[in-house]
Amino acid sequence: IDANGIITKPLQPSFHVVQGSAQNNLSPSSTTTITFATENFDNNSDFSSNTFTAPVTGKYQLNIFVRVNNVDTAPAYYQFKIKTSNRDYSTTYDTGGFSSDPAYYSFSHSALADMDAGDTAYVAIHQHAAGTVQTDVDPDTTFSGYLAC
Repeated sequence: IDANGIITKPLQPSFHVVQGSAQNNLSPSSTTTITFATENFDNNSDFSSNTFTAPVTGKYQLNIFVRVNNVDTAPAYYQFKIKTSNRDYSTTYDTGGFSSDPAYYSFSHSALADMDAGDTAYVAIHQHAAGTVQTDVDPDTTFSGYLAC
């Protein structure tokens, strides 16, 4: 505790991971778990195998930044999900409004998730049924989170 009453705890649950290598040619009509190869930090060692596991019950701030390459305009939508044991937190983007397939596009999403000890969270992308097998998840894609309260 410092003079201002600010408390830091070295094992306070928090993590930041980066994909590290591209996931290429996602299939339409499927939900794909995004993989993460590089941990920038994982203060309590709660992140493993693309999944965060809550060490204690609380409210967790979870954030994703997803860069998609070779975006396809044919699907009705792309959906990005923070999937937890209790529920999915999804955001949906309609890429059909583009005049042509963009080379890349970035999406972000966050959720304040109620998690019990042992609950898990991971990231997934869903491309609606139409389109071709061309969409790639860029290596700069990130997933982060921390115990908020």
